[in-house]
Amino acid sequence: MFRTTENERCGTLAPHACPSRRFNHMTSRMARSAGLIGVATMASRLLGVARETVLAAMFGSSAPMDAFNVAFRVPNLLRDLFAEGAMTAAFVPTFTRTLTQKSEADAWRLGSLVINALVLVTGILALLGILFAAPITAALAPEYALVPGKLELTTLLTRVMMPFFPMIAVAAGAMGMLNARHRFFVPSLSPAMFNVATIMCALTLAPVMPRFGQQPIMAIAIGTLLGGLGQIFMQWPLLRREGFQYRSILSFRDSGVREVLRLMIPGIVGVGAVQVNVVVNTYLASGEPPGSVSWLGYAFRLMYLPIGLFGVSIAMASLPDISRHAVAEDLTAVRHMVSRGLRMMLVLNVPATVGLIVLSQPIVSLLYERNRFGPADTLATAGALAFYAPGLIGYSAVKIASPTFYSLGDSRTPVTVSVLSVIVNLALNLLLVRVLSFRGLALGTALAALFNAGALLWLLRGRLHGLEAQPILIAAAKVGLASILMGIAARATWHWLNIVLLGGGELLRIVRVFGAIGVALVVLAAGAKLLRLEEFDEVWRRLFRRFLPQRPS
Repeated sequence: MFRTTENERCGTLAPHACPSRRFNHMTSRMARSAGLIGVATMASRLLGVARETVLAAMFGSSAPMDAFNVAFRVPNLLRDLFAEGAMTAAFVPTFTRTLTQKSEADAWRLGSLVINALVLVTGILALLGILFAAPITAALAPEYALVPGKLELTTLLTRVMMPFFPMIAVAAGAMGMLNARHRFFVPSLSPAMFNVATIMCALTLAPVMPRFGQQPIMAIAIGTLLGGLGQIFMQWPLLRREGFQYRSILSFRDSGVREVLRLMIPGIVGVGAVQVNVVVNTYLASGEPPGSVSWLGYAFRLMYLPIGLFGVSIAMASLPDISRHAVAEDLTAVRHMVSRGLRMMLVLNVPATVGLIVLSQPIVSLLYERNRFGPADTLATAGALAFYAPGLIGYSAVKIASPTFYSLGDSRTPVTVSVLSVIVNLALNLLLVRVLSFRGLALGTALAALFNAGALLWLLRGRLHGLEAQPILIAAAKVGLASILMGIAARATWHWLNIVLLGGGELLRIVRVFGAIGVALVVLAAGAKLLRLEEFDEVWRRLFRRFLPQRPS
């Protein structure tokens, strides 16, 4: 009834002149963009699962795999702090503001300035990381010194992978500019190059590395570097077609660069809270039973699959529009976009959370259990995954809330909240690791992510004079109930298929897992329909319509 009345009232007004039509237009564009990002990210994340499957089969939870996980933690942490996380949150709003208020030429000039500044700063940090790799790795994993050669291998791998950091900084700069231009597909697909390069090096280089006096795990470090280069090369042609021409200019006095740095420096702490928590886990897990670091690593990356598919895609799609409305000081539009993004995120991530909890063991078994990854590894990784899963909602909400603060010119609030979340995570992990061993580290991280998200959203509510709380709570309640029914159906179906389809063959495992997932999706869709969950219909219609035949309008 409301829609009809509103449309009649608006009549033939242009979308920008009618609030409901304007918001519907923004929502449709956000959903379409999220669909593009979701498709590209799905391809990348599925390749990521393939990458993890290959690594699990070749290295399992062995000492070299533990060493690689700790070694990669250092450049990966720096990447998330300085490049993809804080840089994107600070650069996209600034680039968008320059594009809107000045000119395209000024925006492209800012792009060159920011990329050159990033290369200089990250290059220096990477060099320092190479020089001080030994004390860094010893601080991260002191218990590795008790195993002959393990700490030395970790240090060597850290030195080899440090150049990955400046490579990803450049790739993140390109991604930021393309996203600001509403180009999402190629930037979202570019991380697939990292997974492709790693898989290829694992299959081709790892077997021959001993001939060169190196352990096979060194091939994975080389693949990491090639993957970083691949992410740059994949985006650069599209960036050039958009009009970008790289210029070798550098100025830290430029107003745009200073604005990016002003937002980015505190954002290094703010957006990087998740990875800081992971480093804390790495330190504590290194003192737990051998293989704990690898189990947590496999579980965390598997848990991150739906974040990449759903959380990141929605956040990336909404950020340019949020930035534009923030520049125009249109808080009503910002509030609507944030609310809409949160509801879409809940519709996708609450079922994913329940699914990962109830099917953690069969999913881990299907993806990882082969060769050097045995049943004991499956149980350990599945336990960690089930405890990580509740953090899905927290991580995804932060990816929407934190950049919104940056778009509003406020970098202090997410920093303060993130520092508090790191403290909460440390306290929880120190307590829970004594009770649940490495699984307690996963649970502590998940609870800290939920705390981070809750605090940010509460404070954002004050900044935006509300968050359209009632629609969000109604959507959360409905999707929560539908997800519980889905989880019961999924678990019951898997148990029934285990009885009916006896055996441990690969095909039977696939049938059992996908049979349970299929029934779960049917129950979820039916529950959403009965509960009249409008956001589910919106997600299905917009986000997944590229996979379905279109009905004539």
